[in-house]
Formats: sequence, C-alpha cells, structure tokens
Amino acid sequence: MGSERRGLLLGTAAYAMWGLFPLYWPHVKPAGAVEILAHRMTWSLLCMVVLLAALRQWSWIREIVRTPAKLVTVTLAAVMISINWGAYIYGVNHDQVVETSLGYFITPLVLIGIGVVVLGERLRAIQWTAVGMGVTAVVVLIVAYGRVPWIALTLACSFATYGYIKKRMNLPATHSMTIETAVMFLPALGYLTWLAWTGEGTFGHEGTPQALMLMTAGLITVIPMLCFAVAANTVPLSTIGMLQYLAPIIQFGIGVAVYHEPMPAARWAGFALVWTALAVLTYDAIRQSRRNRVATIPTARVPEAAGAAEPAPKTAAPITVVPEPEREVAS
Repeated sequence: MGSERRGLLLGTAAYAMWGLFPLYWPHVKPAGAVEILAHRMTWSLLCMVVLLAALRQWSWIREIVRTPAKLVTVTLAAVMISINWGAYIYGVNHDQVVETSLGYFITPLVLIGIGVVVLGERLRAIQWTAVGMGVTAVVVLIVAYGRVPWIALTLACSFATYGYIKKRMNLPATHSMTIETAVMFLPALGYLTWLAWTGEGTFGHEGTPQALMLMTAGLITVIPMLCFAVAANTVPLSTIGMLQYLAPIIQFGIGVAVYHEPMPAARWAGFALVWTALAVLTYDAIRQSRRNRVATIPTARVPEAAGAAEPAPKTAAPITVVPEPEREVAS
C-alpha cells in the first residue's frame, strides 16, 4: 500500500473515531464531565509516556522546559483543549450531540475570524459571503433553540484558538500532546484525589466496566491522534481539510438517528445555512488552489532580471484543517 493511500485510510479512521465518541462517553456515567476530563488527561499522559519510552524520544523535553515562552504557549494550548474536551463531554452526556456537531462545523468560520482579527488577513468576497451565512445561521439557531448555543460556540472558539496556538508552537503531534497533558496532569490528578477523598468520585464505585472505560479514555484519545499524525505527513492538506468534516457529520447523524434529538424546521434551516457556508468555502478553496497551480508555472519562467512583483495582499486561508503539525517524528 502506498504511503499516501495508507495516510488517507488512517486520516479517515482518525476522523471516524472522533465522530464516534458520542457513543462512548454516555457509558461512563454517572461520572460528570469534569471527572471524565480529569481521567482523560491522566490516562492520556500515561499512554504518551509509554509511547515515548518505546520510541526513546526524551531529548526534546529539556528544550521545552528551558524556554519559558514555549511553556506559556503550551500551557495556553492545554487550557484551550481542556475547555474543548470538557464542553464536548458535557454536551454529549447532556443529550446535546447535535449541538456539539454544530461547534465543529462552525470552527472553520471562527478560524477565519481569527485570521482577520489577529493576523490582519483580508477576505475575498466569496469568503465574506460564507462568513455572513455562518453568522446568520447562528442567529437562526439561537431563535430555534430559544437560547444561545453556548456548547457549540465554546467548542468552536476553544478549538479555533487551540488551532491557532498549535500552529505557532510547530511541535510534532506526540511531543505537543505529551506536554499538554503533562501541564494538566497535576490539576487532573489533584481533582481525582479530592473526589476519592470526599467520596464523590465514581471510579471504582460503579463496577469494573465503568472503571475500565474511564481508564481507556486515555487510549481512545491517543489512537486517533497518532492516526492523524501519520495522515498529516503523507496526505495533502487540502484532503485533510475535506476529511475534517467527517467527524461532525458522524456526530450529527448519531444525535439525530441514535439519540433521536429533536430537529424542528428552524434548526434544519440553521444547519442548512452552516453547510452551505462550508460548501462555499470548500468551492473557493478548490478554485483558489487551481488558480495558484496555474499561476506557478508561468511565474517560474520569468527571469530574475525582470524584478520581483509587488506582493499581493495577504488573504485568509480558504480552508481550515485540524490544528496538528504537518510533520511527525517517524517511529
């Protein structure tokens, strides 16, 4: 099997696993979202330590520890992904799977907003159209839900911020996940210890299957991340950008078909606007990619003596990918 085909299969598997998570978290009840999150952080770190020990990759830790700026950046990333994981688990276990899928559907739109506000990027007219559709969709869904869809907005904003931070970090996936879970390990372990001390924890009190599922939370977190790491190394980013919609599509299907969450006409209208906005962004990304490929050939033939052309204004990236580095240390 070719490396690109293997990467495509592993990337698809990673997004499929992320999409199937709503079938897992309800089985660890009556543990609350924060307790599940603490277990996920704790056991994920242990899994990563075992992996790094097998790969004998420890030298990079010294550089991170000796660079305060990197430590601050990693801490911010860890806080953002903790908020994201916690909100996601809370939403799934409170029968809001459809709303969690909405959060990941609108994440690309939020990332474009970060590009405009933080990086000063300029949007093309078609991108402004997509953003306008996204904002309209949120307004429609607020009316449909009768409240602000805070779970979806929390997921989108935390994950978009996490993605922005991760791109600035530029660390291999195994390294970044290890240090992020390490940052949250002591708070997570402290919270689990407090739950055990007060008798409010569920670990060990709800039977062996529930305890094993809490422990396995780390493994099911690490496996799709490693699959994605391989895919990000071998599959074009445009393909990864398309695959990213697989997870929320599966989540949406589970919410509607498995958990039978209500979808009145107004909610369908809101989701339809979101999907249309994503279709517009995808079309623009494909069109712009083709234009860039065509423009590269004649540009490369221009003699240096002709002088450099004036740089074009920076525009926002037309498509967004899950924020993992494009490189990974080979095992």
